[in-house]
Amino acid sequence: MLDELAAMPDQVEALMRRVPRERLAWKPDSWDGIPGERFSALEQACHLRDIEIDGYHVRFGRTLKERHPDLASIESYDLARERNYGADDVYRALAAFRAGRAETIAMLEQLSAGDWARTATFAEYGAVTLRGLAHILRSHDLQHLACLHWLLAKMD
Repeated sequence: MLDELAAMPDQVEALMRRVPRERLAWKPDSWDGIPGERFSALEQACHLRDIEIDGYHVRFGRTLKERHPDLASIESYDLARERNYGADDVYRALAAFRAGRAETIAMLEQLSAGDWARTATFAEYGAVTLRGLAHILRSHDLQHLACLHWLLAKMD
């Protein structure tokens, strides 16, 4: 799973290279069928960055340091408005995501079997181990890769 998590920055950048620069902030007339948040390609990159750093770094850290912490979900659309995703730079967002994911991998590579088994309660997911959190992170990755494919399909 660590290899899959480590591959995500390359995967998302490969898809972003397919998006014409002038369409990075483009949004379709209808979001019917989107497999995740209704974000433009640019906003997808910003979301990945922020969920990695403000979401999973915090969640993994708390799960390692605290006894069965309650981990909050992040309201994606509020965060996008607060941080003005539409005015951000996609390449800066992708570089920050890449750096954040490298930190995640470095932390996860150091874990013992006992660390992986540590537990938390994570919002709508309920009770989860640290290993489970890593699986949820990978699921989140796949969801956003699917969103980017969906956007590319709508651009055709």
